[in-house]
Amino acid sequence: MKTVLLPIGDAAEVLDTYYPLFRLREEGYTVLVAGPEVRPYHLVLHERPDGWDITQERPGYTLQADVAFRDVNPDQLAGMVITGGRAPEYLRYDADLLRITRALFAANKPVASVCHGIEIVAAADVIRGREVTTVAKCALDCTFSGGVYVNREVVVSGNLVTCRTWHDNPAWMREYLKLLRAAR
Repeated sequence: MKTVLLPIGDAAEVLDTYYPLFRLREEGYTVLVAGPEVRPYHLVLHERPDGWDITQERPGYTLQADVAFRDVNPDQLAGMVITGGRAPEYLRYDADLLRITRALFAANKPVASVCHGIEIVAAADVIRGREVTTVAKCALDCTFSGGVYVNREVVVSGNLVTCRTWHDNPAWMREYLKLLRAAR
């Protein structure tokens, strides 16, 4: 079982999505791209220009979902990587994605989350008591959900690997791949 789920939606961040997609494929994993429906999704680029307090969003690439969340069997997955961007803001309301997330945590399978991806694991109520990191503007999602927010490049807490933004991708994927390899 070498399949990793990559949930996406419109406004998922390009680097948060494509970096793990390619790294996992390089390591020999099948990456199953999932969305609310099987269709192409529009990714975005996020940058914080000088003088801005928040990121600026620009259109990026599109990525085709292979499967809808409702058709995913978590028992057939080795793990999951949750992308960032604005997509998690609405994906966290998808009952099937929350079902998958809870099942992966119940089975102690490796899960990785970057940036706003924390909103999905927070909504699934699986970070209670865990130390996690995310982009600073999502720290409240962590603490309101019982997590312990820290501002670090990467945090490993049991089966969960979190990082702040795409700037932390190398450390994030290094730690996540360690968990995946150990779980084989």
